[in-house]
Amino acid sequence: MKLNILCIGDIVGRPGKRVVADNLAAIVKEHNIDCVIANAENAAGGSGLTPQIYNKLIKYGVNLITLGDHVFKKKGIVPILEENNNVSRPANYSAHAAGRGIALYKTEKGPVVAVVTLIGRIFMKPADNPYDCIDSVLGKLKNEADIIFVDVHAEATSEKISMGYYLDGRVSCVFGTHTHVVTADEKILPNGTAYITDIGMTGAHHSVLGRRVESVLKNFRTRMPCPFEIATDDLRLNGIIVTIEDSTKKAEKISRLEVKDQNADSISYDSDDGKPEYNNGFE
Repeated sequence: MKLNILCIGDIVGRPGKRVVADNLAAIVKEHNIDCVIANAENAAGGSGLTPQIYNKLIKYGVNLITLGDHVFKKKGIVPILEENNNVSRPANYSAHAAGRGIALYKTEKGPVVAVVTLIGRIFMKPADNPYDCIDSVLGKLKNEADIIFVDVHAEATSEKISMGYYLDGRVSCVFGTHTHVVTADEKILPNGTAYITDIGMTGAHHSVLGRRVESVLKNFRTRMPCPFEIATDDLRLNGIIVTIEDSTKKAEKISRLEVKDQNADSISYDSDDGKPEYNNGFE
């Protein structure tokens, strides 16, 4: 039995959510998708996730949600992390941190899909060793999941590539997030694991990683603090579709996916509370 699994790149702000809302159902139908995984750590104004947005993404058809270094930017997300098993924060954070590093979804065909989130350590805030962490996690997952995907949320491409080879043949897919720029290195590794360094971004692509160009340029040129407003033009969904053979757990195909939102021009992209979206940090 084959399963098609869609992984959606970092959803940035309300524009990113709009692309998902407008297009996900059609993508699932067209490509016979059995499970949808989405990185949503930038979904709330460009930084973090709220309970309201979590519920919206599930309603739109997302089955599993991964988070990264912005996981705790919104205080209200902690109960969601504690009470639900379909959302994962980095597994190599402290064991005392809220939430879990594994998210699980039972597909309609029967097999259970797990996604594990790992966070990088190069150019990132301190975290536990991701290699030791994933070794421990995979041992625990033997009796919980049939198919395992790993989201490596990291800045350095070398760190993502290294993890791909480390997990080759041990999981079905390793995909990278965080840098918001899709890479062209999708492949099946020698032992059957699908791999890509970054699956890109879902949001406004006339931007600097989802933020208004003018705001970012002002900061880079002057080093004066300024809010990074969420951009609103050229909305696209970036992601991958991976086909897995359930009997072997190996990947048979990995393909990049880009969908441009055709309904975007007539929509306002202020935040859910009616205020312009922005965040004070930068990826």
